[in-house]
Amino acid sequence: MVTNDMKLAEILNLSHDMVIDVRSPAEFALDHVPGAVNLPVLNNEERARVGTIYVQDSPFKARKLGAALVFRNAARHIEEQLSHLDGGWRPLVYCWRGGQRSGSFTWMLQQIGWRAEVLPGGYQSYRRQVCTALYEDKLPFRIFALDGYTGTAKTAILNAFADLGGQVLDLEALARHRGSLLGGCAEPQPSQKAFESAIIAQLMQFDPEKPVLVEAEASKIGARSLPPALWTALCAAPRIDVVVPVAARVKYLCATYDDILSDHPRLEDKLGVLRAHRSNAVVDNWLGLSLAGDKCALTQALVQEHYDPTYQKARDRHAHTPLAQISLGALEAADIEAAAQQLMAIVMAQG
Repeated sequence: MVTNDMKLAEILNLSHDMVIDVRSPAEFALDHVPGAVNLPVLNNEERARVGTIYVQDSPFKARKLGAALVFRNAARHIEEQLSHLDGGWRPLVYCWRGGQRSGSFTWMLQQIGWRAEVLPGGYQSYRRQVCTALYEDKLPFRIFALDGYTGTAKTAILNAFADLGGQVLDLEALARHRGSLLGGCAEPQPSQKAFESAIIAQLMQFDPEKPVLVEAEASKIGARSLPPALWTALCAAPRIDVVVPVAARVKYLCATYDDILSDHPRLEDKLGVLRAHRSNAVVDNWLGLSLAGDKCALTQALVQEHYDPTYQKARDRHAHTPLAQISLGALEAADIEAAAQQLMAIVMAQG
């Protein structure tokens, strides 16, 4: 372990005026410190060009070209994005390892008079600490899991719980996926590393003395996996079940999933993968309801013939005795608000 690592809390809690990632846009897109601004001193093509010269021709030539490009791009950033900042500005700058790219840019900023600092160890140091927190350490939080069949408005209830002042880790929002076969969003999912960065940034904002509510998820949300420390904590968390009649769930799901229910080609592609599990006849019936535009009948069929059996099978594998149960007759705004208040009372009673 590198001993001069800046602590994760100091990086994420915005103790500097700005966190600047000077890596290429491609590196930044894969993952970055949450809240960081990308001011690349080498763009994607320039970085590839310098690397090729370094390996195939001469390290000296590569460094000479790299220096020219870095200072040229840094000067442009100072003239454009940073020109309005006063002399007391204090940024934190990082690159891949805290080396030449961040060092050169930081030196230029310091020569102007800004109180710029380099992140020791760069992105690698940050990523190492994220991995330690999410793969090796035990999470220092009391986690409660909100459980229930698909369509019980768990996400909406958690959002209402957050509005009451509760701490909520919304994994589906962070993963940009609604957590089911049809749960994909228009926006692509983040990379696994970026998903983990979003998780740790949210966790670092929480008070360890207060409970944290998480929706009971599978080990994967879309294509993103829950990191081991979080998955272990979620599996061990006390469960609070939300129970809602099928008719109310169907009504809620029709509204929530209207985007994909209205998109037959996309729906056909998604449901096609279930032929091996639910038979051709069952899937063909679903697609027939879709073609007929009967969204409610399709949703009810999906709930009773796919979602509920799948959920029950998973629940049987991981038997839990719920801590409490919240029963709702409908899922209107008032019902969701009442559920959030019940949820708050339940978790606060745990001390």
